[in-house]
Amino acid sequence: MLEGMGEMTDGGPAGRLLSLLSLLQTGRELTGVELSDRLGVTVRTVRRDIGRLRELGYPVEAAIGAIGGYRLVAGTAMPPLLLDDDEAVAIAVGLHAAAADASTGLGETTVRALAKIEQVLPGRLRGRVEAVTGATESLTGMLRGGAPAATPLEPAVLSALAAACQRGQRLRFGYDAKNGETTRRHADPHRLVTADGRWYLVAYDLDRHDWRTFRADRVTAPEATGARAARHELPAVDAATFVAESITSFRARWRARVVLHTNIEDARARLPGGTGVLEEIDAHNCLLLTGGDALDWLAMRLALLDVPLHVREPPELAAYMRRLGRRMTEAGSSPSETS
Repeated sequence: MLEGMGEMTDGGPAGRLLSLLSLLQTGRELTGVELSDRLGVTVRTVRRDIGRLRELGYPVEAAIGAIGGYRLVAGTAMPPLLLDDDEAVAIAVGLHAAAADASTGLGETTVRALAKIEQVLPGRLRGRVEAVTGATESLTGMLRGGAPAATPLEPAVLSALAAACQRGQRLRFGYDAKNGETTRRHADPHRLVTADGRWYLVAYDLDRHDWRTFRADRVTAPEATGARAARHELPAVDAATFVAESITSFRARWRARVVLHTNIEDARARLPGGTGVLEEIDAHNCLLLTGGDALDWLAMRLALLDVPLHVREPPELAAYMRRLGRRMTEAGSSPSETS
């Protein structure tokens, strides 16, 4: 966004300033002739644009001499930001997600920054931001961890998914699986969910006749089919809960609710990312939602936490852990104690 220059266009003065700034940010010293060739304007226009950047607060340094050039140096104050459309949308959407996540501790700061961005956001971009945020739920209790998204998320893809969710439009899109295989999906989109730095699309897969969670960064070429999305009953309280259950194995054969008798910060430190979702009960207790397909594996994972805990459900897990505890006690006893 550029203060005092209205909406940005690729061929207008603001767009040219953005391109000029991008060239100067490479760290190389570029002559006026080089810049004019790259931008397709005269050297005189380059000098005028350099002056405009300086007026805006960007410290552009000029070397003296016949072949002297320009370069951007570190400044002492924060100048106005020059952003293209996708960058502006990405920042606004990211700030919305951060503001909703209390665990970052940046709520008030984020809201102030968001207010400043939205104040100067052009109308056409404000609509894109509102479409994404209006179709999005935040999952804030999931344990963070793991590698970041393997591929960058295209803003156009996110905007298309959000628009389809809001308008109730049936979608077709490509989906890149973990094994590298790309399949074509036909789905009724429901909601977007942001969790642990990733975006997920919750949708009803029409070919598989079931609800699915799709990583948005693996979605390619989403297209609205023109048909209205049908209404399907989501097997969860909301989309954020569905995503949490899907990616933390809570939707596996055994779904567990376990009270950990420790504060939520300590629990986060003990549990690896992706293990489950934590909900604070009070200053000394928290609830872990997790799951697995095997009781023995789930029980051992909980035992290795080395914190006092109570299994609320399922009762089969509680019974298994009691048996496991007796076996562990017997294994640690001396022969005289067991004879």
